[in-house]
Amino acid sequence: MASVREYLRFRRKRERPERSINYKERIRGHKLTIFYRGVLAAVLAAAVVGMAAVSWQNREYAEGLVISSIPVSKVEGATYLALGNNILTYSKDGANCMDGRGIVLWNQTYEMQNPMVDINGSVVAIGDYNGRTIYVMDAEGSRGEITTNLPIRKFRVAANGVVAVILDDAKITRINLYDTAGKELVKSETTMDKSGYPVDISISPSGELLAISYLYVDSGIMKSSIAFHNFGEVGQNLSSDRFVGGYDYQGNVVPMIRFMNSSTAFAVSDDRIMFFTGSEKPLSAAENLLSEEIQSIFYTDKYVGLVFLNTEGKEKYRLDVYDGTGSLVNRKSFDMEYTDIIFDEDEYIIYSSTDYSINNMHGVERFTGKFDETVYLLAPTQKRNRFLIMTQDAMKVMEMK
Repeated sequence: MASVREYLRFRRKRERPERSINYKERIRGHKLTIFYRGVLAAVLAAAVVGMAAVSWQNREYAEGLVISSIPVSKVEGATYLALGNNILTYSKDGANCMDGRGIVLWNQTYEMQNPMVDINGSVVAIGDYNGRTIYVMDAEGSRGEITTNLPIRKFRVAANGVVAVILDDAKITRINLYDTAGKELVKSETTMDKSGYPVDISISPSGELLAISYLYVDSGIMKSSIAFHNFGEVGQNLSSDRFVGGYDYQGNVVPMIRFMNSSTAFAVSDDRIMFFTGSEKPLSAAENLLSEEIQSIFYTDKYVGLVFLNTEGKEKYRLDVYDGTGSLVNRKSFDMEYTDIIFDEDEYIIYSSTDYSINNMHGVERFTGKFDETVYLLAPTQKRNRFLIMTQDAMKVMEMK
């Protein structure tokens, strides 16, 4: 009997660890099953959300309905522009800003012969060609005035209110930077012999980077050059003009250069579009040669759109859309005699005073239709399927359904 009891005790001791191991493995297996089920559920949920988002982005609208209308009289000779989420109205006699409810936020009176306007986000600068005063405003009202002692030829405003100005001084052309209080932050000068004539300028949203397109003649050959200057901490350790890099283009005129955002700029010549990247020292990132004449240029912080006369197909125009890397991401042919082309996230709207077409970057035309009356401005709102439209006597909200 003793031997039997000893055998049973020995057997229990030997089996106990095995049962313990099996129990732990079962718990571990159960936890892994729950984990994998959770991961699978999360993946499926993400896929469903992604499919729903794509479906929403590609959904075609059935109609555009005016859901509200506020009486607003358009002044003869006035122009409407989108200023952030508000509407800017300007003319030779003054400017005002209205919110989406038609409430006037501010008025600015002046007398100008040829008013020039530059907008960066929710900040606007208004000045007269050949004048000596630039008004800087945002949705809250005046941020300051800049007074120069030389005729103004061109200017650009940063999102923080800093303004870069080209001033004419006989044989010398000056390029100065001012803050909203009118204080002269940077003062520089150029001549045709030194670096050429500044055709265009652009300032980054932060006000730290300045890009200048120059035109000059070298040994009888026309050339253009693009120069970048950094007025932030990086530029302090460089030369007095804060020059951080530049590029030359022989036989080309570069009439336009713009910052898309704080780290991306593009320039357009008669035969190419160039992209530059870098928040401190912009470098050439891409060049795309163009064989056709550009009719119009539109851009936002993410995309650049070039309109050409269409050489293929029945439509009159062709829109080529590039992203900030210089890649062609969308192409569309159309017939509309357009007033403007607006980019809103991954969507763009082509419109005239009578027609409009809503498209996305996936190549889907979400809607095309006609306005019930003459439209002077169409502007996106914070809600993707709603737009503000300005007519002769009203501000209206149109909702796409």
